[in-house]
Amino acid sequence: MKKDPRKVNKGRLLLAEPFMGDPNFKRAVILICEHNSQGSFGFIINRFTDIKLKELVEDFPEFDAPVLLGGPVQPNTVQFLHKAADIENSVEVAKGVYWGGSFDSLKEHIMLNKIDDSDVLFVAGYCGWTEGQLEEEMKSESWIVADSKPEFIFSKDYDDLWTDILKTMGSKYKLISTFPIDPSLN
Repeated sequence: MKKDPRKVNKGRLLLAEPFMGDPNFKRAVILICEHNSQGSFGFIINRFTDIKLKELVEDFPEFDAPVLLGGPVQPNTVQFLHKAADIENSVEVAKGVYWGGSFDSLKEHIMLNKIDDSDVLFVAGYCGWTEGQLEEEMKSESWIVADSKPEFIFSKDYDDLWTDILKTMGSKYKLISTFPIDPSLN
């Protein structure tokens, strides 16, 4: 059975439509971590910050994983996405991609070199939608739905991620990937 290309589900990506006016989501790529009848939430995975993890989390081992701005909701909270299935209390949100879990378990993985900085993303804040809100935004074509892959989520090329994903989705989306950020400058 063929997957509906417009269907939002846990583990899929939302890409902001090319001319979205909301600066929080301009050219955003969001990993959906939960989507159900009560609402949805996820993390923007292409908003790199210069913040160092030790500035956000006390008593954390030296670790150079990126800190991203995960969204405008509760930007003072820190969560993480990772590739380690054995981190206690983590939840698989996409094939080979896990959300959260025990910070102590993560610290242990780091100290034992069982995980490295290319396997983890820290996110400050998140994106959230109340019941029916994301469905309304989908009707107004605010988002493009894409399949996720670990190489997208753990890409270090944050600036081009939106464009790179669109280019993999076929000719219509490849064309969209070339649209200027500000059409008045074209």
